[in-house]
Amino acid sequence: MLKQYHLCETSVSTPKTFLSGTFHISSALTVVRFAATIHHSLFHHLFFFPLICIFFCRAHRRARINQQINKEMRMRAGAENLFRATTNNKVKETVALELSFVNSNLQLLKEELEELNSNMEVYQTDSEAINVPMIPLGLKETKEVDFTVSIQDFICEHYGEDSSLYDKEIKELMELRQAMRTPSRNQAGLELLMEYYNQMYYLDQRFFPLHRNLGVHFHWYDSLTGVPSCQHTLAFEKGSVLFNIGALYTQIGARQDRSATAGIDKAIDAFQRAAGAFHYLKENFSNAPSLDMSSPSLCMLVRLMVAQVQECVFERITLTTLDMNFTSQLHLAQEAARVSEHQTMTQPLMKDYVPFSWASMVQVKSEHFRALSHYYTAVAHCNHMCKSHQTTEHFNISRGVFTLLYPTISQTRCILRDPEKSRKLGKAHLRRAVIRHEEAMRVHSLCKILRKMDILQDVLSLMHKRSLDKYSELDREDDFDETAEAPEIQSHTHQKPDITPPNFSSVQVTDIFQKLGPLSVFCARARWGPIRVICLQRGEGGLGLTLRGDSPVLVAGVVPGGCAAEAGLREGDYIVAIDGQDCKWAKHGEVVNMLKSCSDRGVELSVVTLHSHESQVSKCVCVFEAVVSICVSVEHTVRLGPRSDQLQCCTRKPPDGDGDAAECFDIQAQA
Repeated sequence: MLKQYHLCETSVSTPKTFLSGTFHISSALTVVRFAATIHHSLFHHLFFFPLICIFFCRAHRRARINQQINKEMRMRAGAENLFRATTNNKVKETVALELSFVNSNLQLLKEELEELNSNMEVYQTDSEAINVPMIPLGLKETKEVDFTVSIQDFICEHYGEDSSLYDKEIKELMELRQAMRTPSRNQAGLELLMEYYNQMYYLDQRFFPLHRNLGVHFHWYDSLTGVPSCQHTLAFEKGSVLFNIGALYTQIGARQDRSATAGIDKAIDAFQRAAGAFHYLKENFSNAPSLDMSSPSLCMLVRLMVAQVQECVFERITLTTLDMNFTSQLHLAQEAARVSEHQTMTQPLMKDYVPFSWASMVQVKSEHFRALSHYYTAVAHCNHMCKSHQTTEHFNISRGVFTLLYPTISQTRCILRDPEKSRKLGKAHLRRAVIRHEEAMRVHSLCKILRKMDILQDVLSLMHKRSLDKYSELDREDDFDETAEAPEIQSHTHQKPDITPPNFSSVQVTDIFQKLGPLSVFCARARWGPIRVICLQRGEGGLGLTLRGDSPVLVAGVVPGGCAAEAGLREGDYIVAIDGQDCKWAKHGEVVNMLKSCSDRGVELSVVTLHSHESQVSKCVCVFEAVVSICVSVEHTVRLGPRSDQLQCCTRKPPDGDGDAAECFDIQAQA
């Protein structure tokens, strides 16, 4: 992934004769030799260089606007505090004037960021096929985070080890997060985000105890408005990364070439996975500080992704339907009507939040696919009308589809047997199709961003012309009857969208800080005593201790009056090192052999004592509360629960385990 960025840092010296304006034959030969020395892979990078530059320029511009918005919001907060605190009328007038300027600048910055984030054209496919563009979602931006001091202090205080031994691991973690900020728009970028998301499970277990925060602040910006949010809970970091996973799936889906079934299937899979990521985020993360991760916003995004899946299903059926008979065209009409029903952004809470270009695009698509449903119905009536000489079986099939299409029309047999009635009904549908196409073009013309999308203009114009031409064919000079109103088409789909939840176990990760020891014992929830060094001398009765378990090995018993007891070894100690050799991950047999092979001068053991574990304390508290509730149930019912400001956390299996266990975090618990 990082290889494609190196081209930006490569400096190439240009021949001076080029710059001076004197261009001779020798200069031309110099340029030819210079070009011949460039490796073939460089041309490969140059081919994709414009696309890379676009993404980098957009990211740089978005980061700049986010910083300016953050600055203006801090200025506004300070001015509002001053306005409330002062009693001087002149100062209040000055502050009010300054507030008006700040609010004006903030509005302009938000509009600029909205135009940047709602730009759909840059994520579309390069294929020459004419397809309706899809709506992708931009990634959330974040600031750099320096874990060095916080993790080093925690290792020294909590684990009692030399933090300098973990500089390599801390650097690896920071490099992983830095790379995660700018993932590539492909499967490698998704795996990178998944890797960091899974790594945060270990990070949470190692360095984020429930009773205190690590002192690291995570800054993320709203993906649409750019409003900054800052929290020190790792749940906020995880939720933001999961949001970016869903957003990246939307960009991959919009990028697919939907002129072939393979590209359509990839787009369907990407949009279904995006819907699954947003749905998982909505179900497992609560009290989000930013609007893009709020429940109404995530519900809107899930419905939007499902609608785009349904749109891809319609395109695949259109592409794979070779025999355009009466029933197949009515099926297409029902599929198009199904797509047009997805009104994803009509909620009152979302109207002021979503970009105007998104709302306009959804309305354009709704009108466009409603027009297509009427068009295919009209073509079915006009070009493939059922004749009286058709077989009874074919007529019954057509009648069944016709009944599904028009559940309110009772005279099915008369319309199917009468060509003139079918023609008039088809003409009515074409009239509705033309009206819908014109409405889609009108809504399209009202949005500046959509007007810049030539491919959308081409699709709308082409479909409108096709319906007009078909209507002109049916329009007769001697037909003075007023065109009837076409009935509504009953929608139906043969493939319902499937919301695919994220598969975190698909990307296997290794705990970066596994050198600290097994996670079940050496975690942030455990309370340790300081490391003690015990010098054991073998006596006549041996070392005088009993071992149990492995990784790490536990001192299960100490013989009273034995060598171990006299040296200060206690029951319940964990052996972490023998003669300076780390053995946190050592098996039981390995530790026994190391102790047996000790010389006459004895052996030096490094041990630690586990005083308490927060999970055990929580269990004791729960048992105590249950006993209290039972005791007082005679008089009145008392329900004891955790405080509302505590971090709600359900146990989750490691990401490399089998299956996906549930997790639930209250993001604002420690805000």
